[in-house]
Amino acid sequence: MTSRRLSELSSPEAERRIGTDSILLCPVGAIEQHGPHLPLGTDLIVVDAFADAVVDDVGDELDVWLLPSIPVSKSNEHAWSAGTLWVGPETALAMMRDIGRSLGTLPARKLVFLNGHGGNSGLLDVACRELRLEFGLETFLAHAALPPDHGGDGAPEEAGQGIHGGVGETSLMLHIRPDLVDLSLAEPAVPTWLTAYPNLRFGGTTSFGWLSNDFASGGVIGDPTLADADRGKAAFEDGVQHLATVLREIAAFRFPEAMPEPRNSQS
Repeated sequence: MTSRRLSELSSPEAERRIGTDSILLCPVGAIEQHGPHLPLGTDLIVVDAFADAVVDDVGDELDVWLLPSIPVSKSNEHAWSAGTLWVGPETALAMMRDIGRSLGTLPARKLVFLNGHGGNSGLLDVACRELRLEFGLETFLAHAALPPDHGGDGAPEEAGQGIHGGVGETSLMLHIRPDLVDLSLAEPAVPTWLTAYPNLRFGGTTSFGWLSNDFASGGVIGDPTLADADRGKAAFEDGVQHLATVLREIAAFRFPEAMPEPRNSQS
């Protein structure tokens, strides 16, 4: 199979094969604590798996090209924990801007950030708007798995409040890289107390600033003891199918023609 990774093309190949209708897909991961049972690279591993699978699925159909993953991002809500790597929001935005500027050497106009870390969501929304304004790119933010605090469906067993290192992420890792999961170290830490606040909760109408150790000293926000590989497999396959649908919509997406200048009513 011909590679659809930008990094594996020569510069002349990239210039020849990537066109105005191509879609550029940039996975954004993180290196951060996920409790004692999961590796620091969980978000990066998961988002890369989703990106590879969806490009294998619809890359040729939709002319999707996979950019190198961004491994380190805004993870300072986990800055307290050993091994977490993070950049500040100013650095992250500057990096996204420079990537957008660099892509000006290619004719493709559609850039999709595939986010694997919920802590990036607000920042990537800002980056999409900035790149649209400054470089005229059509920018999109998609999620490998949308966490409850950003509108995703939370697991009922976690009272809808499991957002980090819980049943969802752990099940995905049991499917994708079971060799890196140690369930014997998994401990539940579901913030059920949040359900007392109908608006101030993950997925509520009002957000709040938090650090992962605000909820439990181990850094988990959820219940990984409920995870299993079959659940992860189903979630992964559903997620890839959803992303394929999203990419088809992105391929067809067009802004309307610019509105004509208003006529001078006195002329």
